[in-house]
Amino acid sequence: MNEEVIARAAETIQAKTGYIGGGMEGCCVLALIDEDGYPTASTLTISKAGGIEWITFLSGLASNKAKRIGACNRGSVCLSSPEYNITLVGTLEVLTDPETKHEMWQEPLGHMYSGADDPEYCVIRFTTKRYNLFFADDGSQAQGTLG
Repeated sequence: MNEEVIARAAETIQAKTGYIGGGMEGCCVLALIDEDGYPTASTLTISKAGGIEWITFLSGLASNKAKRIGACNRGSVCLSSPEYNITLVGTLEVLTDPETKHEMWQEPLGHMYSGADDPEYCVIRFTTKRYNLFFADDGSQAQGTLG
């Protein structure tokens, strides 16, 4: 049963990746710890994902997110709607290597960065340690740990 719920969560996350349109359809919430030790949450679009195991986001090195990850790399990602709740807890890292930046680059970022080689542009990678999944239509749920 857990494998089916995990696969369903992975499909839901995959459907949100690379979303470029307006509105909140492609967003999830990323929660981090701020410099005062308080949780902060912001909405982001998912760049790419590997099931529930990892998710990437695009950001800037000067952003609050990148700075907070540098101070505390623990965080949580939540995707939620009336149909599901996918909560992942894990660690984050800020990636600046050229290969990753080129792989993740999306043209709509051109209004913020000069291109994949822009020194300010970075990739945030979230790696899941534990999960809590729920789907309302059939009440299926799963929780556990990865790795």
